[in-house]
Amino acid sequence: MLLIQFKTADSQTRVGVLEAEQGHVRPIAGVDSTYALAQSAIARQTSLERCVAEASFDEPLRYDTLAAEGRLLPPLTHPDDAHCFVTGTGLTHLGSAESRNAMHQKLAQAETLTDSMKMFRLGLEGGRPAPGRVGVAPEWFYKGDGSIVRASGEPMEMPDFALDGGDESEIVGLYVNGPDGTPHRLGFALGNEFSDHVIEQQNYLYLAHSKLRVCSVGPALRVGALPAHVDGQARLRDAQGQLRWERPFVSGEANMSHTIANLEHHHFKYRLFRRPGDAHLHFFGAAVLSFADDIQVQPGESWEIESPLFGPPLVNRLAVQPGDDAAVRPL
Repeated sequence: MLLIQFKTADSQTRVGVLEAEQGHVRPIAGVDSTYALAQSAIARQTSLERCVAEASFDEPLRYDTLAAEGRLLPPLTHPDDAHCFVTGTGLTHLGSAESRNAMHQKLAQAETLTDSMKMFRLGLEGGRPAPGRVGVAPEWFYKGDGSIVRASGEPMEMPDFALDGGDESEIVGLYVNGPDGTPHRLGFALGNEFSDHVIEQQNYLYLAHSKLRVCSVGPALRVGALPAHVDGQARLRDAQGQLRWERPFVSGEANMSHTIANLEHHHFKYRLFRRPGDAHLHFFGAAVLSFADDIQVQPGESWEIESPLFGPPLVNRLAVQPGDDAAVRPL
């Protein structure tokens, strides 16, 4: 089942079931957000699918119309952006370490392995523990709160001080904490994690800076477990719509050095992330990125991230955010 959030013509938030093959969206009657739907399922101790199955629906809408009119929203939002954490784990995919290692190896010529490869090797050796056991911790990073999340169709703004605005095609886990703080996974969505790879290349300790950027998620939330194998396609189009770069990508546990459960454990083991009512968007790591192919994305160019398991593609255009005054005023 695929769910999307969208705005009505009078700017009200709604949730609908996306029937991707037909191009229809069936709005769920009386439900104004995925967050509210999740909290209802938690309170009733049931699943999202059961909640939707028991719901009534309003007249269907055309997905293409919602997209063309800029009415799509990220598939999960929190009423208060400050209570939505956006985080991620890196070096989790069997194809991701080669690209990351190439970025750092010139800075570590004297070492047998870069820090990236050491971390990747740790995941290979201990990232897939037996059920009920805890495996090795992955690389982890913080991106921001709900204010940085962009919907499909919205521009992704690169700060004017950034050295790069690069794509990272990933799968995102979407979570809502219940009233007792227990995390509940709603499902998964496509994501463009979007980083500054040039500054990260200068020094790996700049990784934290490189991740403090906007991201995009959606358009659809796939409810339920993530399939073991996910096929996708990442594309970059120039300002005229011509294809500039394209790569297939794979995800799912069959293509990862960590299990989803292990990545979730090492995020939610911190009590800060089990605060009642909070939402979490967690990126699980990229297998491909255009920067590894010496591509520098230009403002006006657009990404398309697509997988048939997730319905329509996630589409965003690169823009530049105007500079502002960051000076601190003493009191």
